[in-house]
Amino acid sequence: MEKKTLFDKIWDAHVVKSVPDGPDVFFIDKHFIHEVTSPVAFLNLEKRGVGVMYPERTVATPDHNVPTIDQDKTIKDKLSRMQVEKLRTNCKKHGIELHDLGSAHHGIVHVIGPELGITQPGMTIVCGDSHTSTHGAFGAIAFGIGTSEVEMVLATQCIMQSKPKKMRITVDGEVGPGVTSKDIILYIISKISAAGATGYFVEYAGSAFKSLSMEARMTVCNMSIEMGARGGLIAPDETTFEYLKGKQYAPKGADWEKTLAEWTALQTDEGAVFDKEHYFDASDIEPMITYGTNPGMGIKIKDIIPTLDGMEGSNKKTYLKSLDYMGFAPGEPIKGKKVDFVFVGSCTNGRIEDIRSVANFVKGKKKADNITAWIVPGSREVEKMAHEEGLVKILEEAGFKLRQPGCSACLAMNDDKIPSGKYAVSTSNRNFEGRQGPGARTLLASPLTVAAVAVTGEISDPREVF
Repeated sequence: MEKKTLFDKIWDAHVVKSVPDGPDVFFIDKHFIHEVTSPVAFLNLEKRGVGVMYPERTVATPDHNVPTIDQDKTIKDKLSRMQVEKLRTNCKKHGIELHDLGSAHHGIVHVIGPELGITQPGMTIVCGDSHTSTHGAFGAIAFGIGTSEVEMVLATQCIMQSKPKKMRITVDGEVGPGVTSKDIILYIISKISAAGATGYFVEYAGSAFKSLSMEARMTVCNMSIEMGARGGLIAPDETTFEYLKGKQYAPKGADWEKTLAEWTALQTDEGAVFDKEHYFDASDIEPMITYGTNPGMGIKIKDIIPTLDGMEGSNKKTYLKSLDYMGFAPGEPIKGKKVDFVFVGSCTNGRIEDIRSVANFVKGKKKADNITAWIVPGSREVEKMAHEEGLVKILEEAGFKLRQPGCSACLAMNDDKIPSGKYAVSTSNRNFEGRQGPGARTLLASPLTVAAVAVTGEISDPREVF
């Protein structure tokens, strides 16, 4: 009997038809849509006189362009307002479930899917957003698609897709104090580069991932894209099942027991072959931070920015251009650099555990005077829990301000932009030039590191601060 990876099992079960020497016609279980990549897709459906095939398999929420202050008022930006209104109109017309601004379950699409139990093991999930890979934390095949593919899924519930190669990344051992899932994934990307998994779908394995909570696993899978992968997934286990149990859209009663048996079987067979394997020792991972303009340019906080040794030609030129943008020099320490903004939020680190960890470490302390601190919950549910647990009070006493749910300062598509030339230590997923605003300089780190930076006003090792 053929030995299959978890990825193979899910993929093969969803192939409707294989095109000889071409892509597979691939069935999609759940389709998430938001206000940015769906309007043109709906417009094209209308032009062709085509409807939405399975509206019950699509879930919508506005997140990218929405303001995080005064959400109950009219959106000032004309394009953003129009996109949100179009989403409402299209969902109403086609009978699609919409978690709108102000509703109980509004939030970032990749936060509300798991939160509601819509995301489940063994599923295929797509969204017109690259960080759809987040849902892979549940043992699902989840990946981002373009607008023309959004249209294809709405019309047919299928997509034309070539099967990616398979990579397994194993991290065994125990991580040290102050090390979070964000540090683990930043460490991996720094080792294999921002293009090291291009053309692959990654399965994360080993004791370091098994020990993570579901929210932490989502952070890891979310950033699979940042090493070029098509997506990433983690085999479901008791942690997964416990998280889903009782959620609004999770199976109930006898259905739960039946589905649980199916989910339990979603494992890579012993002896299944991957196209590529990577192994890392968890004990080598420390609090990480990026210093350049792609997520692969990361180092341990205690280390120096890499020197030019061994670099030549275009690599050297690109490297120097990146450091010039950031205002850094090769060979200097990153620790102690002054910072202007901190941002806790996004589909990478905008969940309740992230806000809890920041509140826990800033309790009884004050943010530094030079720091502007933005904390943005990933959903209304996270916002509600932060109030109920007294986290908002702790954060406000420390000088932080909790905003309303949305993608916020992860990307410069809304009002929350980092000013040109300013430094922001961010829990988001990308540090490209201008990602958080024209001329903004972004350093990616964990919520714990962000808390340390906020209190000290400079890049600091959380192990020393707390």
